[in-house]
Amino acid sequence: MASAVSIRCFILGLLARQPMSGYDIKRFLKSLSWLIDSPSFGSLYPALHALLEGGLVTVEVIPRHDKPPRKIYSITETGGQVLREWMEQPVSSGISLKAFLMRLILASNFSHVGLLAHLRQRRVEVAAHQLALQQATEVMDEGTDLGERLAFDYVLAVATVELSWLDRTLDRLSQPPSPVEATQGNSATVTV
Repeated sequence: MASAVSIRCFILGLLARQPMSGYDIKRFLKSLSWLIDSPSFGSLYPALHALLEGGLVTVEVIPRHDKPPRKIYSITETGGQVLREWMEQPVSSGISLKAFLMRLILASNFSHVGLLAHLRQRRVEVAAHQLALQQATEVMDEGTDLGERLAFDYVLAVATVELSWLDRTLDRLSQPPSPVEATQGNSATVTV
C-alpha cells in the first residue's frame, strides 16, 4: 500500500467519517482494493494499535453474546489534528497513483484550497507524464516491439483520460460554492 505513516493517517481519515471496527475498516479497504492496495489484517491491527497508543484514537469494547467482543475505534481531537496536518502538507512530486487516490478518497478532510492544490499538483504531474509519453511514442518505429507499443498506447490513454477528469473537476471546484455548500464549513465538497 503506502508507508506506515500514510496508512495510519488514511485510517484516521476513515475514522473521521464515523467510528469503525477493524473489520469494518478492512471491509471498506477491500472494496477499494482495485484502486489502492488493501493492507492485511497483520498490518491493519498494528496500525490501529499504534494509533491507540499514540492517543490518536480511542476504542470502545462492545461485548456480544456467543461472539468475541467488538472493538469500535473513534478518532480523538489529537487524531483529527494529525489528520488535518497530513492532509494539508504538500505531497512530494511523483506521488504514486495509489497515494493520490488515498488522499482523494479522504477529500472531505481537505480544506477547499488544499483540495484544489492537491488536484492542481496532480494535473501538472500527469501533463508532464503525458508529454513524455507522447515524445517517446513519436520516436517509435515499425521495429518497436508490439507489447511495448501497446503499453505506451495504454498509459497515454490513461493519462489523457485522467487529465480530462482533472480539468473537469478543477473547473467544477473552482466555481463559487452553492449556498448549501457555503454553509457547511471549510471542508471540501465534491460532486462527481
